[in-house]
Order: sequence, then structure tokens, then C-alpha cells
Amino acid sequence: MVATPSLSTLSQRPRTGDAKMLREIFAAVDATSCPYTYNFHMHTACSDGKLTPAGLMEQVVNIGLSAFAITDHHTVKGYQQAKAWLEDWQWRNPTSLRRRQRGKGGAVPRLFTGVEITSILAETEVHILGYGFAPAHDAIEPYLRSYAPRGEAKLAAAVITAIQAAGGIAVLAHPARYRVSAKQLIPIAAALGIDGVETYYAYANPEEWVPCPRHTPTVEQLAQDYGLLTTCGTDTHGPSLLRRL
Repeated sequence: MVATPSLSTLSQRPRTGDAKMLREIFAAVDATSCPYTYNFHMHTACSDGKLTPAGLMEQVVNIGLSAFAITDHHTVKGYQQAKAWLEDWQWRNPTSLRRRQRGKGGAVPRLFTGVEITSILAETEVHILGYGFAPAHDAIEPYLRSYAPRGEAKLAAAVITAIQAAGGIAVLAHPARYRVSAKQLIPIAAALGIDGVETYYAYANPEEWVPCPRHTPTVEQLAQDYGLLTTCGTDTHGPSLLRRL
């Protein structure tokens, strides 16, 4: 007789379906994807953003995003509140849901787990984004305690391993924002097994979001050279999901 897994065991299993779906989405991401179709970098008041999870979700629905992730620093509290909001919205708006399912107004937005983790790569402090992981998994739980990791746990190799062990995808955030160049960081991150890089990013915070014309071609080429996934996001910390601040 096969034993039935407990609920706690099931919650710790990697959500491989999410990672598979995300890989397909990331494979289709390009310079036009953000901020109206996809957005995989945004923050709420649960870390250092201005938007409440509810306020963020209202904008997600109004914008018509197809898929997105909340990437608060070292916590999934914003994701959990947004998930509850989305489930309640679907229950309260059956007419809107049916219209979306018939192709009138776009599909219901798909929310993935996300987090931004402070890490050390090439002796430089960087941020690593995690997507599609099981938040209750033992490997990722130490990174979701609302503070940055310390010691060996802060090393990029450890962070990447933890995200992947929990069934997720590890991505180097805004690779051209650090004191070490993207040309140096990305090959090292790739050697450690990172899955992708945040390729489409508006470093200058323009009023109308657009990928940086200076850095984007370099990061695109490096992603291609090292076989990495490409992601996009506004890195929103302010009141609008259409820009960073």
C-alpha cells in the first residue's frame, strides 16, 4: 500500500509546472513585452515598494497583464496577499471572467511566485530573482524571512541552488547596475548555473518605460552566448506599474 503524502510534504514539493510555463513565457519575451503584457519585477509595501498588494493587483487587472510576478525583497507576503486578492476578484467578477475566457479583454492574469535576494557574485553585491518556486520548500524558506542572507548563504552559488531546489528559476536582476560590468558578471553567473538574466530593463527610469538602448543589446547578446533565459520588468517601487519610481 502506497502512503498518501501529507499536506506539509506536498507544499514542499517543487512546483515544476510553474517553472515549465515560465520557461515558455521567458522564451517569448522581447523588448516590447513589458510593461503591458509581462512584468516580472515589481515591489509592494511588504518590502520597499509604495503599492499595497491590493493596489498593485488593481493596476495589473487594469493594464491587462498576461503574466507577472511580485519580487519583494526576501519575502513572499506580498505574493500571498496578491494571490488571495486575485482569487477573490475572480469570484466577485464572474462576468468579467467569462468575457476574458471568450477572448474579450484578455486572459486572467497569471501570478507566479517571485522574490529578490541580495547575494554576492564575483565579490560584488548583486540581486538574484527567483521565480516559480514552492515557497514552503525547505531550501528557499531561509531566504524568505524579510532580511538578507548572511555568510555562505549569501553567496550566489547558494542562492541559485536554493531557488532551483525549490523548483524555481534563478535570474540575475538588472545586470548592468552593478560596479562590476555585465560582461564580467553574466559569464560567472552562467558558470554557477543561473537560468537567466533580466535583459529588458529601463536603467534611466524614463517617464515612458522602454528598455535601455545602451545596455540592452549587450545583455541580449550575452544571454544568447550563454544560453540563458531573458526576462523583463519595471522594478516598480513607486505608485505606477508602468515605471520604476
